[in-house]
Amino acid sequence: MRKFVVEADGGSRGNPGPAGYGAVVLDAASGQTLAEAAEYLGVVTNNVAEYRGLLAGLRAAKELDPDATVHVRMDSKLVVEQMSGRWKIKHPDMKPLAAQAARVFPPGRVTYEWIPRASNKHADRLANEAMDAGARGERWSASTSTAELDVGAAAGAPEVGIGAGTGAGAAVDERIAQAARTDTETTEVPRPSAAAAAAAVTADADADADADVRAAKTVASPGWGPPDMGAPATFVLLRHGETPLTPQKRFSGSGGSDPSLSSVGREQAEKVAESLARRGTIQAVVASPLARTRETAGIVAARLGLEVTVDEGLRETDFGAWEGLTFGEVRERHPEDMDAWLSSPDAEPTGGGESFAATGARVAATRDRLAAAYAGRTVLLVSHVTPIKTFVRLALGAPPESLFRMELSAASLSAVAYYADGGASVRLFNDTSHLR
Repeated sequence: MRKFVVEADGGSRGNPGPAGYGAVVLDAASGQTLAEAAEYLGVVTNNVAEYRGLLAGLRAAKELDPDATVHVRMDSKLVVEQMSGRWKIKHPDMKPLAAQAARVFPPGRVTYEWIPRASNKHADRLANEAMDAGARGERWSASTSTAELDVGAAAGAPEVGIGAGTGAGAAVDERIAQAARTDTETTEVPRPSAAAAAAAVTADADADADADVRAAKTVASPGWGPPDMGAPATFVLLRHGETPLTPQKRFSGSGGSDPSLSSVGREQAEKVAESLARRGTIQAVVASPLARTRETAGIVAARLGLEVTVDEGLRETDFGAWEGLTFGEVRERHPEDMDAWLSSPDAEPTGGGESFAATGARVAATRDRLAAAYAGRTVLLVSHVTPIKTFVRLALGAPPESLFRMELSAASLSAVAYYADGGASVRLFNDTSHLR
């Protein structure tokens, strides 16, 4: 069994202030440097930066050999004592980070030792290089493998993924198939004059940091403006798992029977939880009040060691008298109302349901409120087809009819980041790779 030494450090110039971490993985026998990791975090506390350094170092060691044993050396007495189980972890920002670090290797395979700062120069240097880059206005992270170190290569670009950190995510290249679908569970809609199209969307790098950044209030205007280099508020958008209505393609909004997950849906939620736990970047979980979303969120949050907050703004559209019906049944019973609904975002489903325009206004207000509450953080929003499509539509500045040109699978992941200058960036759409 291989033995590694992980040395990690983090710093914050202001505490909280511009922060970064550095980590290095050494061969325990030879002392050879096997891997390095560093990242600028935006505005966080010193303790959070140190925990992020620990997490990056452990993940880098696991990538080298998941069966290895690891001895961690840090100059943070707090982190060493807390991870050794001798001190309690009370701060809400550190609890999830400590829980993530504890899950990288099985219990008993990681030991901890406090060392003086003078003995932690390598990791300290990497952390300061990351903070220096941040001071220059660069959104910066880097990692190197043994081969890169052997040839003296510079640290590489951040990995691609949801909340990408060093070794945290995988590149995703999902095609968005044009599908004329209602925002239901999901009913196929023969959208008039819809042309077949597809687009490739690849996840961008996520500056996953616990920063104090002013939230975005509007969708960015077209064109190029002065960039906001602070860490964004990042919404990882998870559609709930399947319910019994999903394969039947029936309208299922917020005014219907409020179904729970099926056995398939629960299995999907478990797979999402496993995938997000590996990435280790989710810092909070917020869910729609409906049963299927609360159940999905509960499964994921339990795996991540987080609590679920419920937000009314994330609920599905109310489809009125169409709840529980298929598209064909609605077309047969309410043809004129259906035609109007397909033609105008202001049209309501039969029986006083909610229009897409009303849903859009609700989601926009929810976006602004949550972006302010989770500024600079990565939060999982567990919601439904219409709200998630609306988050994406608003970020792109696309017209309401674009809702009919997106397909969103059960238990799929999408991501949108919001910057303090008002900019929004769609990072991911309809990723289902974790289900395969």
